[in-house]
Amino acid sequence: MKGFGTDEKTLIHVLVSKDALQVDVLRAAYKKEHGRDLIADIASECGGNLEEVLLAIVRGPLAQDCHVLRTGMAGPGTDEEALNDVLLGRSNADIAAIKNLYTKTYRRNLEADLKSELSMKTERHFLMVVAGTRAESSAPVVPQQVEQDVLEIYKATEGKTGTDELLVCQILSSRNDAQIGAIAGLYEQKYRRSLEAVIKSEFSGHMSRALLHQLRSGTDRALRDALLLEDSMAGIGTKDRLLLNRAVRAHWDKGHLQRVKAAYRARFHKDLGAAIRSETSGDFEKALLGVIGE
Repeated sequence: MKGFGTDEKTLIHVLVSKDALQVDVLRAAYKKEHGRDLIADIASECGGNLEEVLLAIVRGPLAQDCHVLRTGMAGPGTDEEALNDVLLGRSNADIAAIKNLYTKTYRRNLEADLKSELSMKTERHFLMVVAGTRAESSAPVVPQQVEQDVLEIYKATEGKTGTDELLVCQILSSRNDAQIGAIAGLYEQKYRRSLEAVIKSEFSGHMSRALLHQLRSGTDRALRDALLLEDSMAGIGTKDRLLLNRAVRAHWDKGHLQRVKAAYRARFHKDLGAAIRSETSGDFEKALLGVIGE
């Protein structure tokens, strides 16, 4: 590619080191100097997983989130992990920005697409999420509210025959991270069982994974993302698209990325870079290692 040299190594080096603002500046400068779109040129010059990594970076975090959502809902079936990764644990401002750009880019309504892809209680859960009515991060942790939430969750799960799934969804979709962390702490203190264990035993499938994502967003975001990265590499075969999307999403916040790498090392007794080296190869491996700063 003109302006970057033709080798992938240069392209990787230039792009992985940029933050979101620098990527925007780079795209504009490329357009001004060459009269071409950087995204289109990468798509025509590269291929496979390398192309996907570089495009995920060049789109920037918000447009990439919208791309992941649209790709996850286009065609047969639904990529449930894509919906979880993009929409859960987000601030109200994030949700509003995603909904607006999704509509602007694809001329589609996110709520309508979710309704067509999901069903029953999982659909209602995600409609709660994209309503964007979580407590703001500045909202305090009120002990009486935490106690009430813990009691409600207990009565909706272990404290009854059957499970009131939507009540648990409503609580975890409307509280902020600090409040969720407090709920998890008090639940375990009061009932001698972790809320994570309760969700795993009382829920299944997509809803279970979604609730665990929301819970971990409040208890330990770094561990949450370390577990997601490991999940994309565990078992037979690597889920390349999931891995690259999760790695690129984590890399936008360098401080968070370092915490994710530390959490990964503590949990799995190996470095994230070593895991990526063992699961990938070639330019894809180089690009992912660049993304995580190695």
